[in-house]
Parts: sequence; structure tokens; C-alpha cells
Amino acid sequence: MAGANQGSRAVNAPRIFGIAGWKNSGKTGLMVRLVSEMTRRGYRVSTVKHAHHDFDIDKVGADSYRHREAGAHEVTIVSSTRFAIMHELRGAPEPSFEEILSRLAPCDLVLIEGYKREPIPKIEARRLDSANREPLAPTDPHIVAIAADHLVADSPLPVFDLDDTAAIADFIEQTAGYAAER
Repeated sequence: MAGANQGSRAVNAPRIFGIAGWKNSGKTGLMVRLVSEMTRRGYRVSTVKHAHHDFDIDKVGADSYRHREAGAHEVTIVSSTRFAIMHELRGAPEPSFEEILSRLAPCDLVLIEGYKREPIPKIEARRLDSANREPLAPTDPHIVAIAADHLVADSPLPVFDLDDTAAIADFIEQTAGYAAER
């Protein structure tokens, strides 16, 4: 079986693969299914999600929140089940894609949601209910396949049903070079 169970993959740099698309194109649903499928196949998967809006994972009034409000540059909260590092930018520029990747723990595969302009191999997610249905693939040479909930005609790229997670995972394995290691 492929994956981290073989022990040697995390020594090398992880393979990176993106899911791009407009709002409501099915990116998150596909990401969740792919994480589950790739984990089931034995890979250690990390994800990076780009947000175009402000967010906070902390709770107002919590001790960690109060540390941040007092001016802490980074706050790490740790329990027996997980830990999180919250880094306050405080007016500094958003970290580069490379900086974010460098902070991840060793893994086999990093799945990226968003960052549609980064030069990484990506699948474009398309849904008829998407806020914008203008295809990204014609102007992005890094899109290597399309996953859609509708017929996509005249595409030179492989086209998958948006819900065919196994076939999309097979394609990612092949594109990332893992299929040859099976």
C-alpha cells in the first residue's frame, strides 16, 4: 500500500497539489473527501486553506485570546488532543505561500484549497451553482484537470465527476508521482 506506512516518504519534501475554483464551486467538499481518501490510502495529509476574509479560531475571553489582546506575537495553545499556534500579523504582510509551507510538520501530501494563482498542479472545481462560472483552466497552465458536476465539453484536460473522489485521488497519486511507488 502507498503512503506513510512505508516510512520513507516524509523524509523527502511533501508533494503539493491544489484545488482551485470560484466561491461555491465545490472546493471544500472535494478537499474533505480527498483528505479522507488519501488518509485511507495511508498518506499523511496536511492542508492549507487560503481565506480572503478575516478569521479567528480563538474564543473571545479565553486565556489565549487575552494573551493575544495583550500583544503576544504568537500564542500556542496545547491540550492532550491537539495544539494550535496563532500568529498575529499586526499590520505585517500576509506570509508567502512558501513561508506557510515551511511551517508545516513533515507529511506526504499537502492539499491546498485556494491560492489559485500559485504555480502548483491544481484541479479546477466547477459547479453549476458557483458564484462565478468562468473557467480558470484556459488562463492557468498549472491546472492539470477539471472536476465538475456538469458536462465539460472541448477540454484538453482530463475531466472528472466532482463526486468521483477515488478517480480524482488516483489522478493526484499519478500526477504527484506516488503511483510509480506503489
